[in-house]
Amino acid sequence: MMTITETGTDTKQFWLQERAALTGLPRGKGLNIAFEAVDRHVARRGEHIALRFRRKDRTSLDLTYSDLHRATNRFANALKRLGIGPSDVVATVLGRTPALFITAMGSLKNRSVFCPLFSAFGPEPIRERLRLGKARVVVTTEALYRKKIAPIIADLPDLRRVIYADGDFDGLLAAESDDFTIPPTSPEDPALLHFTSGTTGKPKGALHVHEAVVAHHATARLALDLRAEDRFWCTADPGWVTGTSYGIIAPLTHGVTTIVDEGEFDADRWYRLLQEEKVTVWYTAPTAVRMLMKAGREIVRNYDLSHLRFIASVGEPLNPQAVIWSNQVYGIPIHDNWWQTETGGIMIANIRGMEVRPGSMGRPLPGVEAAIVRHSDDRVEIISDPNVEGEIALRKGWPSMFRAYLGEEERYRKCFAGDWYLTGDLAKRDAGGYYWFVGRMDDVIKTSGHLIGPFEVESALLDHPAVAESAVIGKPDPVAGEIIKAFVALKPGFAASPELHDELLGFARKKLGAVVAPKEIAFLDALPKTGSEKIMRRLLKARELGLPEGDISTVKAS
Repeated sequence: MMTITETGTDTKQFWLQERAALTGLPRGKGLNIAFEAVDRHVARRGEHIALRFRRKDRTSLDLTYSDLHRATNRFANALKRLGIGPSDVVATVLGRTPALFITAMGSLKNRSVFCPLFSAFGPEPIRERLRLGKARVVVTTEALYRKKIAPIIADLPDLRRVIYADGDFDGLLAAESDDFTIPPTSPEDPALLHFTSGTTGKPKGALHVHEAVVAHHATARLALDLRAEDRFWCTADPGWVTGTSYGIIAPLTHGVTTIVDEGEFDADRWYRLLQEEKVTVWYTAPTAVRMLMKAGREIVRNYDLSHLRFIASVGEPLNPQAVIWSNQVYGIPIHDNWWQTETGGIMIANIRGMEVRPGSMGRPLPGVEAAIVRHSDDRVEIISDPNVEGEIALRKGWPSMFRAYLGEEERYRKCFAGDWYLTGDLAKRDAGGYYWFVGRMDDVIKTSGHLIGPFEVESALLDHPAVAESAVIGKPDPVAGEIIKAFVALKPGFAASPELHDELLGFARKKLGAVVAPKEIAFLDALPKTGSEKIMRRLLKARELGLPEGDISTVKAS
């Protein structure tokens, strides 16, 4: 083990080169996300389809880069006329609709801060986020307003205007000019506000700046293999950071055609979309992959997926079974990657041409200096030996690193030790430099003196043919300190029973050994997840132990 010094891999030159790959505002007036995503493409690729919206009835609507250029200019002009200026927060409570993309890019052109909120939130989480962000404008639908915003409007003194995407939005745009000159924009000007829930207390508002576009663009090329002629589908909802960084910004900076599905998950619908839209790069989540696995292999034979060349996954660790299944069923692996709302972009990934080791999140991308560390106060030590668990730390300096937790300077400061951002995620690094997720620091279980990460237990249970999903927690025990308790959801055709309970206990014990295997198993119809499809272990633990549930605003209705 050694103490980290101020030296280390110099990544500055890498990011300078990636910055040079972008255009920058004319006459050296800075860097603006919307210019890089939209305006710079108009001269050469103006008639190329930027966004293809697949409606619920399977009809389509296309917006070219020229269409998007004009619409976002009009929205920026509308904001300016409404008195909305730099650093004012413009929020959305919308599904995957054209208005959301226009609002995002138009707001950034105006140097306002774009804040997407998940449209399935209830009134209380919306109220808390709009209040914390001091949102000046909300773009939503009339139905969502009546149901979710009208009941809380009295608690939002900063809110100046509500715009209905299905009402006055089009009229607002029609009244404005197609011409808009983006003001000088510093790379450090605030641009994006993403809320992430804490274990307890209020949600955290992670603030990102315009310089983040450098990382969005670079990591989409490196980790997602995006190329200009691709047809790209990111299944993440734009109300979450993945849906913004890689569902809106990154594909547009590359000039690709992004497919946007306004419908909900259905295996046939998804496979039909992949076939009909000739999707080449697909970015999805482990929960969605497990749902497709649950639908079976036979359904895949009904569709032509030959155009699909690259699949990636994010949101939570991808179980080894999913990678193996993808190789067998799709003929290509799923490339897992790792990042956080706070990092703003992909940090560790399985990139094209690299050996995919099922269960690993991959290696740090170029420009990213990562380490497995232990820390105490401001003293951080690298764990140099392979296969030793520790916390993932990232050396400061990548462009999409969050610049603040909104209004919480002390909370932000505690995320750093010297030059290093401490992620709160535990992992280990093998001799080949691959990183393997263990768990969140507050998820790790200490049983009989052993530290057990939940991921390996959950993955073992998923090997059983009856198990569709699993999550494990530590449950207090007077002898062992904690015992491992597992919660499982079953595949169709299997029913909970004492016999299956005992079978799963024995199955796990055989695969994992007596120390690591769960001592208790509970059956659930569905595991609690966030809207971004992360399983909420802490909520399972709180309910099991009768503890306060903390911030549950992101829990997805089952």
